Amino acid sequence: MRRLRRRLKRIRPLFGLSDQLMRRMPKGLFARSILIVVTPIVILQAIVAYVFMERHWALVTERLSAALVSDIAAIIAVIERYPHEPNFQDVTRLSADTFGLTVSILPAGPLPPPAPKPFFSLLDRTLSEKITTQIRRPFWIDTVGNSDLVEIRIKLDDGTLRVFAPRRRAYASNSHIFLVWMVGSALILLAIALLFLRNQIRPIVALANAADSFGKGRPVDNFRPRGAREVRQASQAFLDMRERIERQIEQRTTMLSGVSHDLRTILTRFRLELELLPDSEETRAMRTDIAEMSLMLEDYLAFARGDTGEETEEVDLPSLLEALAENTRRNGDEVLLSFSGEPEIRVRPTALMRCLSNLLTNAAKYADRVEMRAVHHSGILEITIDDDGPGIRDEDKEAVFRPFYRLDDARNVDVAGTGLGLAIARDIARSHGGDIALADSPLGGLRAIVTIPA
Repeated sequence: MRRLRRRLKRIRPLFGLSDQLMRRMPKGLFARSILIVVTPIVILQAIVAYVFMERHWALVTERLSAALVSDIAAIIAVIERYPHEPNFQDVTRLSADTFGLTVSILPAGPLPPPAPKPFFSLLDRTLSEKITTQIRRPFWIDTVGNSDLVEIRIKLDDGTLRVFAPRRRAYASNSHIFLVWMVGSALILLAIALLFLRNQIRPIVALANAADSFGKGRPVDNFRPRGAREVRQASQAFLDMRERIERQIEQRTTMLSGVSHDLRTILTRFRLELELLPDSEETRAMRTDIAEMSLMLEDYLAFARGDTGEETEEVDLPSLLEALAENTRRNGDEVLLSFSGEPEIRVRPTALMRCLSNLLTNAAKYADRVEMRAVHHSGILEITIDDDGPGIRDEDKEAVFRPFYRLDDARNVDVAGTGLGLAIARDIARSHGGDIALADSPLGGLRAIVTIPA
């Protein structure tokens, strides 16, 4: 067990690095697809470039440098073993005509100090190794100063040999063409791959947008299955599901309309019969019961019907919230309103007003002070309603959203007494793709937080 624990302690930092890497990975499908395509290409090109540099480029440079050093060694042999003209004119002509090198003999003296090494020192390193092994004399080279020439100075017995050699004589200078072609072709293939990837991902994005719009109760127009076979299957499944849901909602709406008509007919008959009876305490009590029954019936039908039938539209949020607050103030309740963010949002206005009206009316009934604050930013509408009433216990803050649930203690969350106020409010919020949560208010009462995606 101790060994196992020690091994786990050693491995644990690796898990931490893996988690950090996963958190920094792109989250979008298009970005991940690009990563899947780009990573193998980059790795393959890195391997090919390394092999090319290590084998081909280095080998060619080594052979060219060896040939150049051999020519310089031959010139040194001619200078030291054979007679020559004054000022070494014959050596200069021989080097230029036979080897293509510019040669001059400098007076004896110390060599210049070592020049700074280039960042990529393949030529410098290779040429230095060949001069050391083949000529074995003190030397000085400059592979940086002139981009087209390489200057080499070799110390002789009576002077210093200075050689200017074309860079191509010692270095595979055209090898970059291979890298250019490799990178260029990879970029072209990558552009083609990105074009095809975008075309393949566009149907998935369209499906996600259609599902999101349908979940928020917005119309889904001009959507049809496109893309690969699997994406078409998912799109067709979404269309079938939407059709079934819309058909079920239509059937439920038709049934509720019939039920509402029949029940209202009976209640109207009761009212007419009561009007024919003489006014008494019993008839007044029956009228009160019928009015309460009508109100309960409207609540039941509103909850069962939801907010179907209303289309979404652009709404001016400050005006809507001010109208709600003013309606509450007319009843003699104090409501403070604040708003910040984007003023326009696309919702079902009547349904949203009913949702917020239920919350405001409930807060105003059990509190003396109500504050409503709305923030619309980054595609999220958050409306917070605070009051200074008695509040709700933590264990009841989720239960009160259940239909027909009623509290027996200090606070009843439904004005009409049917237990449907918060259930209707949450149903409306969720039909917009959002939700409602309850928490303790800084004012000492209850806080209702309505979140709706724009």
